[in-house]
Amino acid sequence: MSNNLNMQNSIAKLLDGVAVEWKALGEIGLLIRGSGLQKKDFTETGVPAIHYGQIYTYYGTFATETKSFVSAKLAEKLKKAKYGDILLAGTSENVKDVMTPLGWLGGEIVFSGDMFAFRPSNLINTKYLTYFLQTTPFQKFKEKYANGTKVIRISSEKFLTFKIPIPPLHVQTEIVRILDTFTELTAELTAELTAELTARKKQYNYYRDKLLTFKEDEVEWKTLGEVANYSNTRISFNKLNEKNYVGVDNLLQNQAGKTNSNHVPKEGNFTEYLTDDILIGNIRPYLKKIWQADCFGGTNGDVLVIRLKNNLLTYRYLYHILANDNFFEYNMQHSKGAKMPRGNKEAILKYRLPIPSLEEQDRIVKILDKFDVLTNSITEGLPREIELRQKQYEYYRNLLLNFPKVEDK
Repeated sequence: MSNNLNMQNSIAKLLDGVAVEWKALGEIGLLIRGSGLQKKDFTETGVPAIHYGQIYTYYGTFATETKSFVSAKLAEKLKKAKYGDILLAGTSENVKDVMTPLGWLGGEIVFSGDMFAFRPSNLINTKYLTYFLQTTPFQKFKEKYANGTKVIRISSEKFLTFKIPIPPLHVQTEIVRILDTFTELTAELTAELTAELTARKKQYNYYRDKLLTFKEDEVEWKTLGEVANYSNTRISFNKLNEKNYVGVDNLLQNQAGKTNSNHVPKEGNFTEYLTDDILIGNIRPYLKKIWQADCFGGTNGDVLVIRLKNNLLTYRYLYHILANDNFFEYNMQHSKGAKMPRGNKEAILKYRLPIPSLEEQDRIVKILDKFDVLTNSITEGLPREIELRQKQYEYYRNLLLNFPKVEDK
């Protein structure tokens, strides 16, 4: 409570005697849509370039350099952002990531057609605006105006109507200084936890690979289609809620399970899953989205529901086989589409599985489950500690940027 009061007092002092205007983004800057840059255009050196997927995969809130480049000849034909622009992902598979902002603090940069560059006027500090576009008000705005199911978008016209508070520039600069300090502190606090988690994951991956590696003549081998199939049963929307409806957007990356859904369907029938069925995100297999169900529920066509059809292996053993990086690498090799690859359902059923005895499966599962809880659980172990640090940072960021809004007359 004292920390909250201290923060509120600091804001009150900072704003004492100054006016805070609210303006729509369209009043304070220019929105530029990117051009036809594709990942195949990337080169080892040349003009810095960024593809929309890299905003939330490789970058943080701000960046000064890229990991990708294009030739100078191609760059002449493409749109470029410049120092101080804010780069935004124009599409995503979920509301949280669409229009994710990246404050660009480097030189000229080529950006892809699924991105925008917002070029703010001299009324606004780039870092201040980037921080504000990370806060709860903008998240709620996105949830209200986002369109699409498989691919989520927000129209540029609607985006430009979003209003932000504009205190004097010296106040913006001070807010940025405070948030930069918070960002650095949060990074320091989580660095040790992240290093520990990385070490645990390497240890987990080592034992998982070791335990799940068999010689050809050591055990029996079957294809996935010989031991399991896809669910062909349906469930009505009225039996679904935020806890048991699973879309690809609420499956977590890197084998981390799932969260509750923000979008529960209000009509129609869906693919049913049962307790212990294994759900795999079928869009962008490289994100490694997989969850073993602990209840019954429903999902859509972007998620595969795998169900055992005989007793040659246990569900939990199958989960560990399919959660292995080897499976996701195989899935990507056989995926269809370049921009948003999708797993090949027929090829997935041809994936070969080692089938040791049920006793050996049980032994393997017991060992791997211990590592799984420590490294991947969202409610236990190190990931939970890192999540709490991030939530603490987001809380204070929202508090610092919570200006009273004067309603339009």
